[in-house]
Amino acid sequence: MKPITLATRFAPAERESPESIEIDSKIFSDADLLRPIVNGVPNPVVILNRCRQIVFANEATRMFVGADKSPLGLRPGEALSCVHSTETEGGCGTTEFCSTCGAVRAILTAQKGKTDIQECRITRGEDNEPLDLRVWTIPLPLDVRHFTVFSMADISNEKRRYALQRIFFHDVLNVLGGLRAYAKLLDSAPEGKLGDFRDSIVKLSEEVLEEIQAQRDLVLAENDELEIRPEPINSLKCLGRVAETYRMHEAGKSRNLLMAPRAEMVEFLSDRKLVLRVLGNMVKNALEASGSGDTVTLSCAKEGRGVAFSVHNPAFMPRDVQLQIFQRSFTTKGPGRGIGTYSMKLLTERYLRGTITFQTSTQSGTIFKITLPNLAGNSGIVA
Repeated sequence: MKPITLATRFAPAERESPESIEIDSKIFSDADLLRPIVNGVPNPVVILNRCRQIVFANEATRMFVGADKSPLGLRPGEALSCVHSTETEGGCGTTEFCSTCGAVRAILTAQKGKTDIQECRITRGEDNEPLDLRVWTIPLPLDVRHFTVFSMADISNEKRRYALQRIFFHDVLNVLGGLRAYAKLLDSAPEGKLGDFRDSIVKLSEEVLEEIQAQRDLVLAENDELEIRPEPINSLKCLGRVAETYRMHEAGKSRNLLMAPRAEMVEFLSDRKLVLRVLGNMVKNALEASGSGDTVTLSCAKEGRGVAFSVHNPAFMPRDVQLQIFQRSFTTKGPGRGIGTYSMKLLTERYLRGTITFQTSTQSGTIFKITLPNLAGNSGIVA
């Protein structure tokens, strides 16, 4: 039967008919030797037709996607409830976001006759759960038909543990190195410099404590255990504190950090610690994206009943980065780095009840913006 043709922005959107799916499914379901072998495999394994639709799934797949959900006829992203799989009529593989998906790329490679292994980052379900997968694809020609064996392993915990360890050790060891250097200088420091050195030691000690608390809160946030404590906040004082911190930060060296002249003072209720953490990540990322001599500008203004904070840097964000920027394990900073934008989105949207957006162009640079509601009356809520 002739496949149904649909529009796409990446992989072919055409699908086989339900009748064709049923015929292909029967081929593999009737294979007495195949079923006990793949059902004994602990990882999800499916067989895909030429339109990337599932025609056979082992028991591990059915448990992974939900026992009450039949994966037959679906594409992998649809079976996994990827948020992008419902954005177009064509479904999984047909959005611009899919061009960065390791799973789709691996399947297309197998359809060209080559095996492939890739990592795949998706956001799934109504709760926007981040999921990291390692996927394997193997071409499976059968008579005149061409199928693909697709297997996957959930490596989310592995990636989270690795990222937290690397970031934690990197940042904390950097601060402790400075702390030790100042401590060694105390014995030989001139009398007039002792106060300055003590102030630096206190500041560095506070940075270590803040980094430990930040990693603890991220773990609590991902486990839905982070408690929100709204209190009165002055937007200008809040933004000024972040600016003061990052003018002295390693990321701020040779960069300029300015408050916009038109920044407005807005009084609102929210969790001060989390607001400062999100703003700190916004500023740090902007500084790291900027070049020597560049200027990063901070601003805030009243928006509706809440407040909007924005951070501008002159660098342009490439399109492939834009498509992945808020995914948990995506980074442009090297292995084990770069979950700052993910934590910004997690804390802003799930806990502060706000929104986070960005705009970028080669002419104007990049602006990240968070809009936060006034949590008046919600004191003591637990997310």
